[in-house]
Amino acid sequence: MKLALAIGYSGASLRLPVERILRAEELGYDSIWTAESYGSDAVTPLAYIAALTKRIRLGTGVMQLAARTAANAAMCAATVDALAGGNRFIAGLGVSGPQIVEGWYGQPWGRPYYRLRDYVAIMRKIFRRDEPVSHAGKEISLPYTGPGSVGLGKPLKSILHTNPNIPIFLGCENEATVKLCAEVCDGWLPLGLIPGTFSRYRPWLEEGFRRSGGGKSLDRFEIFAMLPVVIDNDVQAALDRMKPEIALYVGGMGARSKNFHNDLMIQQGFPEAAARIQELYLAGRKQEATAAVPDELVDLRALVGPPERIKARYRGWENSGATGLLLRTNDDRAVDLMAEVAGLERG
Repeated sequence: MKLALAIGYSGASLRLPVERILRAEELGYDSIWTAESYGSDAVTPLAYIAALTKRIRLGTGVMQLAARTAANAAMCAATVDALAGGNRFIAGLGVSGPQIVEGWYGQPWGRPYYRLRDYVAIMRKIFRRDEPVSHAGKEISLPYTGPGSVGLGKPLKSILHTNPNIPIFLGCENEATVKLCAEVCDGWLPLGLIPGTFSRYRPWLEEGFRRSGGGKSLDRFEIFAMLPVVIDNDVQAALDRMKPEIALYVGGMGARSKNFHNDLMIQQGFPEAAARIQELYLAGRKQEATAAVPDELVDLRALVGPPERIKARYRGWENSGATGLLLRTNDDRAVDLMAEVAGLERG
C-alpha cells in the first residue's frame, strides 16, 4: 500500500508544511498532493516543493478544469515535471462544481463528461509531441474556430520536449466519469471509496478498462483513496473536531438541488442525516448541522483515536481496493505512525 500526503489548499494565509513534507519523503511516502478551490492554486506550491525534495511524486488533487485550458494544464504539468527532474508529476484533474465553475471562473458548466474526455485527449497529444495538436471535440476544439475567432489559429507542437508519460488521474465519483477515468486515465482519486464499498465501483472500472483496449486492468491502474487521520486518546473529541468540515460540504458546498457531497453521504448509507444537515446548514443553523453529523459516518471515512485503534482499523483500508492512501493530517505524529503501520521503507 502506497502512502501519500494531502496538503490541500490554503486558508487565509499560505503556509506549506515543509517539515512534514520532508519527513514524508524521508519515511518513504509515494507522493505529495495539493488542491485548489478559490484561493491558492494547486500547481505553484508543487514547483516550490519540487525544489526542496528529491524523489517524492508531486500530484494535483485536483486541478480544476475551468481554471485553465487543457493546453495550459499540460504546460503546467510538463514544466513542474521538468523542474523536478522528470517522472515526478501527476496531473490530477477534476471538474469542481457549478457554483465554482460559473461563479468563480465565469465558465459555463456545459457537459463535464465530454469536457473531461476532450481535456485528457488534448493533454495526451501535447505530452506525446507526435504532431502539431488538433482536436475536434464535443466541448473543446483546437484550433478554436467558434464565436469571436479570426480564423488564424493553427495546430502547434509544444516547444518544450515533455515527458510523454506524465500520468493523468481524475477525481470523480459517478458511474459515467469513473468509467471514463478507467478508460482514458492512469489513476483515480475517488471521493467516496471507503472499506467495503469497492464492489460498487469495480464493474464501472472494468467497463472502462474494456473500452480502452490493450489489456488495461486494475494491475496497471492507481487508486488513491482520501483518508483523514487524527491521533487522540479521546475518540469522541476527535470525531467531533471533524464534523464541522463535513457539515460545510454536505450542507453548504453546492446548491440544494446539486450537492455532490450530500449525494455521497446518501450513498454511504445516511440519507436522513444528509437531508437534515443540508436543511439546517442552509437555514444558517451551522452548529446544529454540525451536531447532526453521525459519529458512524466520520468513523467510516477516517482513522481516529489512539495509535492502537488506528492500527487495528487500518487493516480495513488495506483491503479497500485502493492502491494508495491519501492522508489528510495536521499532526506530524500521524505521518510517522502511518509509515510504521503500512511498513514503509525509508526513502
